[in-house]
Amino acid sequence: MKRIFFFDGSGPPFGHMLLALGGYLGGFDGNFLWNRIGAEYSTNVPVWSLRLLPALAGALSVPMAYQIVWELGFSHCAAVGAALLILIENALITQSRLMLLESALIFFNLLAVLSYLKFSNSQKHGPFSPSWWFWLVLTGVACACAVGIKYVGVFTYLLVLGVAAVHAWHLIGDQTLSNVRVLCHLLARAVALLVIPVLVYLLFFYVHLLVLCRSGPHDQIMSSAFQASLEGGLARITQGQPLEVAYGSQVTLKNAFGQPVPCWLHSHQSTYPVIYENGRGSSHQQQVTCYPFKDVNNWWIVKDPGRHQLVVNNPPRPVRHGDVVQLVHGMTTRLLNTHDVAAPLSPHSQEVSCYIDYNVSMPAQNLWRLDIVNRESDTDVWKTILSEVRFVHVNTSAILKLSGAPLPDWGFRQLEVVGEQLSRGYHGSTVWSVEEHRYGRSQEQKERELELHSPTQTDVSRNLSFMARFSELQWRMLTVRSDDSEHKYSSTPLDWVMLDTNIAYWLHPRTSAQIHLLGNIVIWASASLATLVYALLFIWYLFRRRRRVCDLPEDCWLRWALAGALCAGGWAVNYVPFFMMEKTLFLYHYLPALTFQILLLPVVLEHISDHLCRSQLQRSLFGALVVAWFASACHVSNTLRPLTYGDRSLSPSELKALRWKDSWDILIRKY
Repeated sequence: MKRIFFFDGSGPPFGHMLLALGGYLGGFDGNFLWNRIGAEYSTNVPVWSLRLLPALAGALSVPMAYQIVWELGFSHCAAVGAALLILIENALITQSRLMLLESALIFFNLLAVLSYLKFSNSQKHGPFSPSWWFWLVLTGVACACAVGIKYVGVFTYLLVLGVAAVHAWHLIGDQTLSNVRVLCHLLARAVALLVIPVLVYLLFFYVHLLVLCRSGPHDQIMSSAFQASLEGGLARITQGQPLEVAYGSQVTLKNAFGQPVPCWLHSHQSTYPVIYENGRGSSHQQQVTCYPFKDVNNWWIVKDPGRHQLVVNNPPRPVRHGDVVQLVHGMTTRLLNTHDVAAPLSPHSQEVSCYIDYNVSMPAQNLWRLDIVNRESDTDVWKTILSEVRFVHVNTSAILKLSGAPLPDWGFRQLEVVGEQLSRGYHGSTVWSVEEHRYGRSQEQKERELELHSPTQTDVSRNLSFMARFSELQWRMLTVRSDDSEHKYSSTPLDWVMLDTNIAYWLHPRTSAQIHLLGNIVIWASASLATLVYALLFIWYLFRRRRRVCDLPEDCWLRWALAGALCAGGWAVNYVPFFMMEKTLFLYHYLPALTFQILLLPVVLEHISDHLCRSQLQRSLFGALVVAWFASACHVSNTLRPLTYGDRSLSPSELKALRWKDSWDILIRKY
């Protein structure tokens, strides 16, 4: 709302943009600190409009559940059952009533599946008709929206792609279609399901970066070039800097890795201890570290090894890829150096220091060859902000690297910098970029120290292209790890299936009213059982068909298999990957998988009624059981209503009654 850049490692920006759209429609000005869970909203926060789009997405999921089961070829009764189960599931209601993204993710997951089913069904009647194109393109757009809300949306996207690939494979074998016709079908699917989703996904980031044009605290994790493209912040500091680094340039060097924190190459008067705590010795040279704050000791002067001067010639003589340079620390005038001495915390790497001549048998080794990583040719000039460079030590071939280990108190807890033996692989910890840059004009040290604090006047545009900013932001989102510490309400995927966890979302500060993310145990257990029954029946039918025994007509079998691929497959692809994720997990991560599982439940019930109940009496008894089961699900949903809506206070006896699972666990342990 304030157009300030922010970084959220939880996923792409489309979901946040939807919430912001609701705030914009409600006149929200962005003036509220979202820094404490449970804080009272101020009067300027339009809570209703901020919750509008998630609630709308949750509400629309109900008719879409009906449509999906109907398009799969099952009865009106089964479709209504799926819609009603989605309607009364407490966890889905809770999640859609708050400013959260899962309901929107579920909506676009269902929309992608529904659109593909409608496209597939229209394939039989009117291929390449307007409705055929509409549903095919909408499938791709919905998949892009799901991925654009959360990365886990890619699981449903891959599921749809897999089903589409199987259908395309059958299409290729259709002898009634000409080669040209088959090629047109394949091209249409490739454009709609591959090209369009990529373009829509890029569009989300284009709007995101177009809106968030101002610098903020989160841009510190981005590269200097990215920061300089934002209004204020680094762009204000670097305005007017020379573009080309020349001999005599005064520069600050920022490490491209940005972890554990963004930092700059730094030195100061202090030296390494003669003897470390573990008994190893050091060179006792001047310390070189990486410092996470802007400081005058971050300035270095690029020196030509063949000359003594520390100023820029007129005209400037630019530094190019492959040139050998010396880096002179601006405030102490000592040269960056490394040698065959073990680093303090990384004994397999070389110590990096600023050389002090102690008149001992340790000569200076301070020549560095410039390696521009993102060069376009071997004659590229070293450029401010834009060039990503490595410094390769001429004598030992070691490369200047941020190890990231914090030094002890004698190193002021700054980060260790080492010389690592040169490898061909790229890693951000070995890459540096010039962030601040000015042409040195003063040869005398005192004048130069004053010069380090003064701005330059040369104006050079340094705007990054959209694709460069998108690539960097996307890479940061995928690689920067969030805080994975344990949480009071964190859980494991095994806890989700049997609903062995919940999340307390809100507690009223003065009454006992509260909101919990808590599912309907009847629906969750029944959905899990239905998935198991489907798997067993599918395997049984598959073995029987292998023996040339067809228990189901061909059209029923294809309908049964497609329902399993989309519903049971949708549950599996949205659930199993969480077992391999090293992150803090919560119950709401299971909701997309649960939604597909709920869709499978009425499908299995109808199949049992139509194909396994052989007499009318059996069907009647089974129908009565289904009605009783659904009544119990409605009863549980109504019982949990106070915790779902949080609209009334609860007495101690009511709270105790709602903790039925605790009583059940105590009973099991007792007996």
